[in-house]
Amino acid sequence: MKKIVLAGGCFWGVQAYFDLVNGVKKTEVGYIDGMMDNPSYQDVLNGSGHAEALYLEYDEEEISLTLILDHYFNIIDPTLVNRQGNDIGQSYRTGIYCYNDQDIDDVNTYIDGIRDQYEDEIVTSVKLVKDFSLAEDYHQNYLEKNPNGYCHINLNKVYNIQKFIVKK
Repeated sequence: MKKIVLAGGCFWGVQAYFDLVNGVKKTEVGYIDGMMDNPSYQDVLNGSGHAEALYLEYDEEEISLTLILDHYFNIIDPTLVNRQGNDIGQSYRTGIYCYNDQDIDDVNTYIDGIRDQYEDEIVTSVKLVKDFSLAEDYHQNYLEKNPNGYCHINLNKVYNIQKFIVKK
């Protein structure tokens, strides 16, 4: 199993989206890239510097890192600073956090290959994972538990791209 952490705005929608993708075996939401260990949601709201993020494990026999990234860039605007959808603030920034240097290189190569698709600069950070902390239980699978909850991601996008294989 391979793993990666993706920050793409509010983590509820990012988790709901990736839970639909074949080859993704496990998802958990949490916080990454901040100024303290094991922050609470309140700490994040109060400026701990963390991004809301999704930890995911995937079977590389079923889905490649490239396809994970295709999905990720399908649901974010990588040119926005500290914002996705209606969510604004440092905790809603975009970032890709890898567990090894090879994945960092592969992600950077991928981003280099899509830069010309955007008028503005891609500001999504690419870093090694250092400090991912799980979010509180009530945030896990939030949109599954609260189907009318707010989500900046159009979950139908996962079904609208034919090259993406999704869970039915």
